[in-house]
Amino acid sequence: MVTTATRFATAARSNAERMFPALNSAQIARVAARGRLRAVQSGEVLFEAGVATTGFFVVVSGRIEVVRVSGGTEEVVVTYGRGQFTGEINMLSGRPPLVRARAGTAGEVVEMDRAHMLALVQTDAEIGEILMRAFIVRRVELIAQGLGDAIVIGSSHCAGTLRTKEFLTRNAHPYTYVDLDHEVDVQAVLDQFHVTAADVPIVVCRGEIVLRNPSNRQIADCLGLNEAVDSSQVHDLIVVGAGPAGLAASVYAASEGLDVLVVEAISPGGQAGSSSKIENYLGFPTGISGQALAGRAFTQAQKFGAHVLIARGATRFSCAPKAYAIEIGDDAPLRARAVVIATGAEYRKPLLESIPRFEGIGVYYGATFMEAQLCVAEEVIVIGGGNSAGQAAVFLAQTAKRVHILIRSGGLAQSMSRYLIRRIEEHPGIALHTHTEIEALEGDAHLERVRWRNSDTGQVESHDIRHVFIMTGATPATQWLGGCLALDAKGFIKTGPELSQQDLTDAKWPLPRAPFLLETTLPGVFAVGDVRAGNLKRVAAAVGEGSIAISFVHRVLDE
Repeated sequence: MVTTATRFATAARSNAERMFPALNSAQIARVAARGRLRAVQSGEVLFEAGVATTGFFVVVSGRIEVVRVSGGTEEVVVTYGRGQFTGEINMLSGRPPLVRARAGTAGEVVEMDRAHMLALVQTDAEIGEILMRAFIVRRVELIAQGLGDAIVIGSSHCAGTLRTKEFLTRNAHPYTYVDLDHEVDVQAVLDQFHVTAADVPIVVCRGEIVLRNPSNRQIADCLGLNEAVDSSQVHDLIVVGAGPAGLAASVYAASEGLDVLVVEAISPGGQAGSSSKIENYLGFPTGISGQALAGRAFTQAQKFGAHVLIARGATRFSCAPKAYAIEIGDDAPLRARAVVIATGAEYRKPLLESIPRFEGIGVYYGATFMEAQLCVAEEVIVIGGGNSAGQAAVFLAQTAKRVHILIRSGGLAQSMSRYLIRRIEEHPGIALHTHTEIEALEGDAHLERVRWRNSDTGQVESHDIRHVFIMTGATPATQWLGGCLALDAKGFIKTGPELSQQDLTDAKWPLPRAPFLLETTLPGVFAVGDVRAGNLKRVAAAVGEGSIAISFVHRVLDE
């Protein structure tokens, strides 16, 4: 008879084998052919937490100890023996390691720099699969255990706290959270880091640097989330935006040998990354969260050598021909021979002056596990009638007391997938309010009350509801283009067949051929995903467009 204890032990053993596999002698030899065999002495530090390194190590003899340093003390996290290797997802991205690694005894290792390690992953399918699986599982465990180099000190009454936690979570960066709302001695915590309540949220990087209410970019810089980029280099391709369309373009372009740089304003995943579960995406019959899908795609792009800049939104597009330039704040412009624009769209906000005051403290634009934790056993409102709103309502209904869906139209049939409509209709905890709009949001430090109105009956109702999720319409992120490209009446980028002869004449289209399918009024500049006029606003469509665009990029680069 198989006991529960036996099943748990088997599962733990299986997980450990995936996390800490050992290469056999033949595999070690193949790694050694690409690296260099060298001796190490007991106590020798191979890499240090928070210090940029490109070293990847496989143990040939002896052992390597992975050590977590905290408050001047050391804790051995794991010990690697023969055939085992160092590294996790940071090894792909070139970000600083989260731990220290040192030789536990004298021995031999194979040392390999990051460039050769990436080449190994791309060309040796067997070893590549072992390394990638171990890197991913190790990062998942670090996140689950909160074993990172960041501490976030915050409060649910501070909008910046949710933003900071979401930024780290969506970038898959492990962190420890200190909740001031539940700390017994709040002042002692603040005094420890020499900060006040007015500084919240506080991010402590690597136990040394204290950031007070930092921007996402400051957090990214402090934690070393971005590699240095040579601004004098002209890249084959710059992809602006790392949503599903941008990530698909990055994976295909990098895997086909192009020099790819990705610029993302916040975190990988875009609007889809905030989806609790996508159930109609091909190949995932049980569904997959937007964050998980984005995380896998992001890892793929890094595996093939794409460089990604996080918290570096494009601020201006210089559309001079030959080498297009993209500005990202005060940094030097980035140049490329071709550009894929995948900046997506944002939810359209209702015309209420009070909305900005409650963003992050009662008003949200995504329904992930993080937001769901804030409204357990409470009533919530979801505004919108599209699939994103339906997915959010069904997800939140698992833990909320009641979910109210507010839509301006008379029903969901024209805007939502049938499977979601059926779930909403059959769920006793979800109430649909048609012809209904919010009139007012009220509260002091946090949203406390909501007033809505039925446009058919004129009836106005007031409810003590503290959480509103807005998922209505779409506003394209095209403000940074500065008039370089032809847009439709709603601000979406026109491409291919959408372009009129007048559009091409006004843009002085210089080539004898017509623009390719996803090409804009500038040769070699493509638009994909939600930012493109005529896009179907589906994750699968965005992924398809991102991959298709690369076939045209190759043709442009060959012209």
